[in-house]
Amino acid sequence: MRAVAEQSREQGTQLPLPARTTRRNFLRLAAAGVAALGVDSVAIDPNFPEVVKREIGLRRWPSPLNGFRIAVLSDFHYDPIFSVHPIRAAVALVNELRPDLIVLTGDFVSLPPLHKQYAKAAIAAEPCAQLLQQMKAPQGLWAVLGNHDFYTDPDFVGAALHAHGIRLLANESAAIEVNGVRFWLSGVNDVLSQTADLSATLRPVPANEATILLAHEPDYADYAARFPVDLQLSGHSHGGQVRVPFLPAFYLPDLAKKYPAGSYRIRQLQLYTNRGLGTVGVAVRFNCAPEITLLTLHRAIVT
Repeated sequence: MRAVAEQSREQGTQLPLPARTTRRNFLRLAAAGVAALGVDSVAIDPNFPEVVKREIGLRRWPSPLNGFRIAVLSDFHYDPIFSVHPIRAAVALVNELRPDLIVLTGDFVSLPPLHKQYAKAAIAAEPCAQLLQQMKAPQGLWAVLGNHDFYTDPDFVGAALHAHGIRLLANESAAIEVNGVRFWLSGVNDVLSQTADLSATLRPVPANEATILLAHEPDYADYAARFPVDLQLSGHSHGGQVRVPFLPAFYLPDLAKKYPAGSYRIRQLQLYTNRGLGTVGVAVRFNCAPEITLLTLHRAIVT
């Protein structure tokens, strides 16, 4: 046998491995691959936000504000073990991007498994807001609440945001004035809570002025498209959180099934859905990194 092996080496040929050895190596490689995917989905993907940059043209956008930049963040689900890391990373990245305005589209905290723990869960809004206030923009930080915020303690979450300089829009609109021109930033209450009132929110907004709507749930865009709203910014979906190539997301929450991530147009309304920073359920992301969106706005050329 030794002579055969030596002869094979001399002739440049390789003896076939025993089937058991080949199978063992394959199983080792498969196990290593699964372990690598596990490490990636737990330790890498959830902790390193991706900056997604988009140019958006709006028909009613004031031309003097061409180039105005908005940073969009969402779904923080603050906890001191997991989501604190992508939130900290996002704060540094946003400050490097130097946006003109920052919007936060809800879910600062997470619903606990037991109803009696809801008030306690809302306390996470305080350290979350403390981190987020470190982001700076000339036109400030603005927010709406998400379903997790609303069903824990919306008053506490809202107060925590206010105490750290983050303006909450609760069925309200505010004029953003820059260099003598303005647009309107509007925000509705969480849609799933059935307290969103878009008619009341838009009441002070002149019909001919550009309006950006913050609404936690993206599928609300089908309703918002009936109103004079130019752009809706949302979160809620987490992008599916786990995305296997060529397959649909395993899970998407209600009102995030139709427009789960990225850019959409619904009649005259444009929508952008942010994938969020945190996680719910299991602290895992796969092929669906946390997202910071940087939108650059300009007046669309109408032909």
